[in-house]
Amino acid sequence: MTGTVRIIERHEVFKRFFRIEEVTLQHELYNGSMGKEITRLILDRGDSVAMLLCDRENQLVLLCEQFRLPTYDKGPGWLIELPAGTLEKGEDAEDCARRETIEETGYSVRSLRRIACVYLSPGGSSERIHIFYGEVSTADRIGAGGGVVAEGEDIRLISMPVAEAIAKAGNGEIHDAKSLIGLQWLELSEAHSAR
Repeated sequence: MTGTVRIIERHEVFKRFFRIEEVTLQHELYNGSMGKEITRLILDRGDSVAMLLCDRENQLVLLCEQFRLPTYDKGPGWLIELPAGTLEKGEDAEDCARRETIEETGYSVRSLRRIACVYLSPGGSSERIHIFYGEVSTADRIGAGGGVVAEGEDIRLISMPVAEAIAKAGNGEIHDAKSLIGLQWLELSEAHSAR
């Protein structure tokens, strides 16, 4: 359904690393009438990219492990995830994916294939994440990776057999949504190729 939305008031209530907007609005209901006025908060931290990187020759997936403060109180704090990063204003998603791949893993990715573009938490956040698949080989290693120290990044690169990464996604050892989407896509692709 595409319906009518009436923005009554919109203002910024917080701005630092991300923005929070408070919006008062009405939107069309499924029965065709306009709903009552409601107020919602929108967390706007921009869009992101993530890369599922595979070394097909060695049957490996390249993953990153790093500390993620928001996961610390309810989980491990350190997460194994796909290399990822924030899309800069005006930057193309594929260009960002290539830049972040070099920064975080030290690899230059040959070609990228779009897996999906998904909202991470649409009830409160406007962030979308563009998830790509790319193939690399040992010859594509052009740098150390590890992230950008000036941005507080401390990233450990993990080369993991494809089957092990898929198993970790299936048994709950990987807690990150973008990584689960990428690895499940890979599992479906592997199953489809085997037919």
